[in-house]
Amino acid sequence: MALTREPKKLLLRAGWRSDSIGDTAQVAGMVRLVRMHAPEAEITLWSNSLDRGVKPMLLRAYPRLRFVEGEIDEAGRPDGPGLAQAFEESDFLLHGSGPDVVARDHLRAWRAATRKPYGIFGVSIPGAETQGADALDEELKQILDGAVFVFTRESVSLEALRQAGVMTRLGAAPDAAFSLKLANREAALEFLKRYELEAKQFLAVVPRLRQEPSRDEGGGDVSQQAAAADHAKLREAIVRWVRETGYKVALCAEKKHQMDLLYPLLYRELPDDVKSKTVRQPLYWLTDTASSVYRRAAAILTLECHSGIIAAANDTPGVYVHQPEAGLTGQLWQEAGLGRWYFEADRATGEEIAGRLLEIHQNPDSSQVDVHEIVIYARKLQSDAMTVLRQLLWPDSA
Repeated sequence: MALTREPKKLLLRAGWRSDSIGDTAQVAGMVRLVRMHAPEAEITLWSNSLDRGVKPMLLRAYPRLRFVEGEIDEAGRPDGPGLAQAFEESDFLLHGSGPDVVARDHLRAWRAATRKPYGIFGVSIPGAETQGADALDEELKQILDGAVFVFTRESVSLEALRQAGVMTRLGAAPDAAFSLKLANREAALEFLKRYELEAKQFLAVVPRLRQEPSRDEGGGDVSQQAAAADHAKLREAIVRWVRETGYKVALCAEKKHQMDLLYPLLYRELPDDVKSKTVRQPLYWLTDTASSVYRRAAAILTLECHSGIIAAANDTPGVYVHQPEAGLTGQLWQEAGLGRWYFEADRATGEEIAGRLLEIHQNPDSSQVDVHEIVIYARKLQSDAMTVLRQLLWPDSA
């Protein structure tokens, strides 16, 4: 017989940018994980990425979810009454999945102001692949030492923490996007109808620049030189896909600025017979719509890791072409069990990428079963990590 647990208030710090369906997939995955494994907890989401329709989308999926916004002032205190109240009332702060310990300043402020526990779930340590323990500065190490647990989303970051002597419970927890369960069936069906796409008879393709425009400070030439080569390989795969399967292609964007890449980098240089079977996403969409569209795709070909994860969470297999500038996302993709559908952008040929996609086409049922089992295993690892959180909130939990 289940015990009625004392309600606990959990402050979830997650969500770094609303112009990325991958970022929002991490937020939604974190909320779902807490709902599944600590359903008695009252979740307040502290996020700086609730615009562009993200907040209403999350409320449709999680009506009881609470929200707070705000920053930390120069004195290290919450800058408004809402956040100050959340600090006072919450029992635990959970830092959500991301490419780094993004909110380290917020963790430091929480620790100083409340002396209450905090944990970190599903993050990477940038530079760990090349610097090892030296990727951690002293400030970050102190923040990690103060956590009650730190779960990294791949083993390279985990080993760096161990080498650095981080003194807390360490472990692995795949990126929270693997637990995504958002859907907008109506919007997806409208998209398919508008472009005459048949379910499981089209390929979704996602571009990526090696350096995002907003972060490009004098390094644009590097990105431009690589962009042509990277996307030529994707176009070669698109051509073979269309000509050998007869199926269509949908060009999609993970981040808002990538809407401007669909035509010049992918569509414009395609042969006319392939263009006639290729459509472009007309407007930037929310994660629930993307999730439902990817669910209906036969496969995905992506230069963005999280679009591949969103597809995998919907039992759609795909190929991830990893650029070195994307850091440890390649590591987490392979360690999740998706290595057979992985290529390095600087080494792979368009022919190799196309060949792997066509293998998926030729073996659709087994590919779907394989990706489903991979995601189930990723969620099992996440569940193990969430058990630690549950036992911290309710020490008498079985």
